[in-house]
Amino acid sequence: MQAMKMGWGWKIAVLYTGFAGMILLLVVSSVRQDFDLVSENYYDDEIKYQNVIDAGKNQAGLSAAMAIHANGSQVVIEFPDELSKGELTGKVSFYSPVNAAWDKSFDIAMQSGSNRMAVPRVALQNTRYIVKISCALAGKDYYQESEIQLHD
Repeated sequence: MQAMKMGWGWKIAVLYTGFAGMILLLVVSSVRQDFDLVSENYYDDEIKYQNVIDAGKNQAGLSAAMAIHANGSQVVIEFPDELSKGELTGKVSFYSPVNAAWDKSFDIAMQSGSNRMAVPRVALQNTRYIVKISCALAGKDYYQESEIQLHD
C-alpha cells in the first residue's frame, strides 16, 4: 500500500482552517466571559475620589488603624479610641474581586459600650475581601481599605 501524499495547497488550506477555527473559539469564549466592574458609577466615583484621599489622610492621623479580624462566627472591626467618643456614622463595604454578587455593605453599628462592630460570617462568602470603611465623626470623614481572607 502506498501512503497518500498531500500537496502543498491542501496543507495551506488545513493550516488556514485550523487558524480560523482557533480564532473563532477565542471570540466565542471571550464573548461568554463575565466582567464585573468595581463600581457601576465609576465616572461619578472618580470625580468624588478627592474626598476619599482627604478622608484617608484623616484616618492616618489617628492613634491606630482600624483593625479587622475574623473568627468562626463573625468579622470584628475595632475602631481607634478617638472614634468611640461620639456618634460614629458610615458604612463598611466588603468588596469581592472574584464575584460582584458577593459584595456586601453594612451601616456602622458599634456594640454598646465598646469601640467594636461585628458582622456575621453567614452574610459573607469564604473568599478574599477588600474591606472599605468609610465613616464620619463630628463632621470629619475617615476612610480605610484593608484586605481580609475568609475561609473555614
